[in-house]
Amino acid sequence: MKKKNKITEQKIIYRYLNKLNFNKSETFNFNNDAAFLKKRKNKEIVVTNDTIVESVDFFKSDPAESVAQKIITYNLSDISSMGADPYAYTLSLSLPKKITHEWISKFVKKILYFQNKYNFFLLGGDISQSNQLIISSNFFGYVAKQNILKREFPNKGDDIWVTGYLGDSAIGLALSKKQIVLNDVQTKYFTNKFLFPKPCMIGSLICKISTSAIDISDGFYGDLSKIINSKLIGANIYSSKIPYSSNLKKLFAKNKIVTSDVLNAGDDYELIFTAPKDNRTKLKKIATKYNYRITKVGRIIGKNGIYVDDQKIMKFKNPYQHSF
Repeated sequence: MKKKNKITEQKIIYRYLNKLNFNKSETFNFNNDAAFLKKRKNKEIVVTNDTIVESVDFFKSDPAESVAQKIITYNLSDISSMGADPYAYTLSLSLPKKITHEWISKFVKKILYFQNKYNFFLLGGDISQSNQLIISSNFFGYVAKQNILKREFPNKGDDIWVTGYLGDSAIGLALSKKQIVLNDVQTKYFTNKFLFPKPCMIGSLICKISTSAIDISDGFYGDLSKIINSKLIGANIYSSKIPYSSNLKKLFAKNKIVTSDVLNAGDDYELIFTAPKDNRTKLKKIATKYNYRITKVGRIIGKNGIYVDDQKIMKFKNPYQHSF
C-alpha cells in the first residue's frame, strides 16, 4: 500500500513557502521566530491587514488560485489606495485536514506570480490547523509621508475619478449564488471577474497630484460616502460617465440588472480618487503611460450627500460591515 504523503508544517514551509521569501535577509530564511523591516530614508511604512474565511469571503468549491488571488488583491488594493508601493507581507494559514499538497502548490504558485509582478516578498507568518480554511495577511508598503493618500480632505471642485470598470464582480457573485442565469459565455466572463479580482496599483503614481483615495471593496456609493464624510462637502456623479464593461452594458440593455444593484455591490477593488481639475492632463498621461483605465465620473460639491445628475440619492446601501 502506498504511504500517504502527510502534510506537516515543516513540509509546507520548506517545500512551498520558502520560495516566497526571495532570500531576503529580513526573513532569516524562516529560521527565526520573527523577522524585521528595513527602514527606507524619507519613507513611511504603511500597514494593512485582511482576513478571508471559507463560506464567508469565498466558497468551499473555489479554486486555490482564486483564494490566493483574493488575499493578495485585497491587501494590495489597500496599499495602493494610500499611495504606497508594496514591500513585504506576512501570511497566516489556518488549514483544514482536507487541504492537499496539490492545493498548496497551486495556492503558492499564484502568489508567486503576484510577487514577481509587483516586487514584494513573504516576510514570515504562521500555520495552524482549523475546521475551515482561514487566511490572514499583513502587508507593508512604503510611501513618502507627504504623499500618503487618505480617505478624506478632498476640496470643493475636485474631480472624482474611478479606475477600471465597475460591477462585473457583483454579477459573478450573483451567479455563484444562483440569483441570476446567463449564457455560458457571459457566465464564464463574470464568474472569472468574481473569482480573480485584480488590484489597481496606480496609487503610488498619482499620490502627488491627488487629494484622497479609497478602494472599492464595499460598493461604489458606500466607499464614496467615506471620502465625503463631512457636512461641508458632497459628490455629484454623472451617470453617463460611470465605466461599465461591454458585457455588463448588455445586461442593462436586456433589463437583467439595474445600475443601483452593481453600484451598491462590492469587490471591484478599483480605486475612487479625487484630484484638482488642473491635474487632469497629468493624470491622463500617467494612465496612458502605465496602461490604466481612469474615468472622471463627477466632482466634489459644497453640499452634503451623494447626488447623481444633480438629484440627491436619498437611500443607498451602507458599506458592508461584519456582524457578530
